[in-house]
Amino acid sequence: MKERVQTFGRFLSGMVMPNIGAFIAWGLIAALFIEKGWIPNAAFAQLVNPMSHVMLPLLIAYTGGKVVAGDRGALTGAIAAMGVIVASENPMFLGAMVVGPVSALVIKKFDKMMDGHIPAGFEMLINNFSIGIIGGILALLSMVGITPLVNGLTSAMSAGVGFLVEHSLLPLVSILIEPAKVLFLNNAINQGIFSPLGIQQVQEAGKSIFFLLEANPGPGLGILLAYCIAGKGSAKSSAPGAVIIHFLGGIHEIYFPYILMNPFLLLSAIAGGMTGVLCFSLFDVGLVSTASPGSIIAITMMAERHCYLGLFAGVLLSAAVSFLISVPLLKFMGKDTSLEEAQAKKDAMKRQSKGLSDAQQPGAAAQRTGTAAAGQTGAATGGRISKIAFACDAGMGSSAMGATVLKKKITAAGLSGIEVIHTPVSSIPQDVQIVVTHQELGERAAHSNPNAELVLITNFLAAPEYETLVADLKKRNA
Repeated sequence: MKERVQTFGRFLSGMVMPNIGAFIAWGLIAALFIEKGWIPNAAFAQLVNPMSHVMLPLLIAYTGGKVVAGDRGALTGAIAAMGVIVASENPMFLGAMVVGPVSALVIKKFDKMMDGHIPAGFEMLINNFSIGIIGGILALLSMVGITPLVNGLTSAMSAGVGFLVEHSLLPLVSILIEPAKVLFLNNAINQGIFSPLGIQQVQEAGKSIFFLLEANPGPGLGILLAYCIAGKGSAKSSAPGAVIIHFLGGIHEIYFPYILMNPFLLLSAIAGGMTGVLCFSLFDVGLVSTASPGSIIAITMMAERHCYLGLFAGVLLSAAVSFLISVPLLKFMGKDTSLEEAQAKKDAMKRQSKGLSDAQQPGAAAQRTGTAAAGQTGAATGGRISKIAFACDAGMGSSAMGATVLKKKITAAGLSGIEVIHTPVSSIPQDVQIVVTHQELGERAAHSNPNAELVLITNFLAAPEYETLVADLKKRNA
């Protein structure tokens, strides 16, 4: 079930993440030139509404369609999305997320049905007219069918959030957000739920707290600082580097394994998140657009100019609360704070829950030594390795960082001819021979590319598996 939820969430965020640059462009223009911006300019501010109402939904629908059916699906999705864009006064991000993939699925089915039945010489004519006719029909259906449904769903979600705001209960959303983030659902939550609600609120109030609910780096900062003081082994030694990457780089995935090592730290994350949301609410803090990545730099750039005091207070207070709760938890309930011990214990518990012995566990022997490279296709062939992928949920945050670390280690070892890429875990290229990913994403990686070797890690910065992998590459590429 968790894997299915992660896959669905990855699909939703996959429509938004490639277009984050466009969201940032829109946010910067809004922050600078709207009436309450840094340098108000009525002429430049005219860009804000068309970008949020037309450009961004079209990009989302185009990207979602391309994921399902390539370029033809992308074009069909964009055409059909115009139906929900024109029929609604609100930015139709949710509508675009529905219409884009569905329209692409329709054109994909049509292409499959027509395969082998198109007369020679009529291919271009049928291909072009099929997109035009089907896309136009879907645009009309979207206007009368999809738009009312999405408007109703948005109204229900807004009413639910409004209830929490009116009754000062918004901090309670952290009870759901923080555990979901640790399960690598952070992109789905932020891009699939809070961003559409936040952009709608920006149209009304010029800023939105929804952009801060998941992006606040304070809770993770407090946990990592606690590891710097009260951690053990490699967890303690790697925590300072993780602090910089998390707080300044905005890669929140870096602190998820530290919580997985000691699940009691979820209490710290929840308490820190609630503190931050409460402070943001009291100071009426909001951002003008999505802050991605969720670093203090990006958040500051996207903040409404009168919000800085409350913004920094919320981040620092949430970090302080998270830190104060984490330190005693690590000292008195931190028997398994070693990354290596946590990995071994998790694997043992997983085998026991399935009634498997060590010998029966797929890749068990390899995972105990730090890599699954001995249990997959490449090990059987013993072939030369030319392409390695580092995979994470969105393929842009922790995977990019991990790929950089791995490239440096491979270069330092004197190895050449090995390409290291970063990629979403749900769309790993089939020519990749080795996939490096977090252990929580192992099953999804195996489904995405079943022929690749898996290297499962728990710490993006100081994983001992890197050294094991490099040593193995030296032997195989000698």
